[in-house]
Amino acid sequence: MTARVEATRFGTMPDGSPAHLYTLTNAHGLVARVTDYGATLTALSVPDHTGRLADVVLGFDHLYQYLQGHPYFGSTVGRVANRIGHGRFVLDGQPIQLALNHREHHLHGGPVGFDKVLWHSEPLDGAVRFTHVSPDGDQGYPGQLEVAVTMTLTDADALIIDYEATTDRPTPVNLTNHAWFNLAGAGDILGHVLWLAADGYTPTDADLIPTGEVLPVAGTPLDFSRPVAIGARIVELGGDPPGYDHNYVLGGAGKGLAVAARLTEPVSGRVLEVATTEPGLQLYTGNYLDGTITGKGGVAYPRYAGLCLEAQGFPDAVNHPGFPGVILRPGQTYRQTTALRFAVRPE
Repeated sequence: MTARVEATRFGTMPDGSPAHLYTLTNAHGLVARVTDYGATLTALSVPDHTGRLADVVLGFDHLYQYLQGHPYFGSTVGRVANRIGHGRFVLDGQPIQLALNHREHHLHGGPVGFDKVLWHSEPLDGAVRFTHVSPDGDQGYPGQLEVAVTMTLTDADALIIDYEATTDRPTPVNLTNHAWFNLAGAGDILGHVLWLAADGYTPTDADLIPTGEVLPVAGTPLDFSRPVAIGARIVELGGDPPGYDHNYVLGGAGKGLAVAARLTEPVSGRVLEVATTEPGLQLYTGNYLDGTITGKGGVAYPRYAGLCLEAQGFPDAVNHPGFPGVILRPGQTYRQTTALRFAVRPE
């Protein structure tokens, strides 16, 4: 069997274009909802150890809420996820200046990244395929980029996200999905237990721009090579507020679809396993949520209401030759896959 896909109207864009919401339901009753605005995952309902479903991703009920701006809840981000220092890099000897949207830096594709456009959408068997053409010069990026993102809900209780892109000029590409997870369905994520398949991370400066180093996590609060509660050492990180916002170097990079993370919520028993083909995983713990954003059901999202596990290339890779490359050239096809696999831990 394949998941059932139902399409409904989600709202109207400012230019009058209709936005759509697709509901995917698998044989076990898992439900994923995705919209063509930002190729966004808006909801993901999975069972606990009693069989009770709960929505485990942060987001909104209505299109107009997404249009008002948000911290990338469930969005597809690009052309380049994460940060590029000062929005500058040199490509084949030519200096490139991108649009800035995070103080003096470039973040998640710029002011009008892929999260803020209406993608073309097509329902498939158990899946939805989103496509978008980013023109030459979009947010400062060279070349026309044609992008496809396919989200598939399987009867093995996994949401598979496949990415493809081609270009007519050399350009950086580093796509990811920015889902915020809370496996309890409410409250904070400090009690969630995390394991990461990573022995190293890329340290950053005060603006979260990588220094170019790769350092070991051993002996630091960043070490999740054994399962540890998110809140167990969070205050040791310092900062105001303290929290994780770090790129981890995955041991399975380049070895096909490899398990990168396992997240467990002890009370509900829900387990999320993230597998990816990418070399890095950004862990972010919602440090700057402050209760001012009202999400689904009118619930305000407090600090640490959700966490992100963003499979991607390294941040600012265009400025660090030692990092895995992110330049796509004509004749090449960018491909990557992330699998979100759900299970329930026995009581």
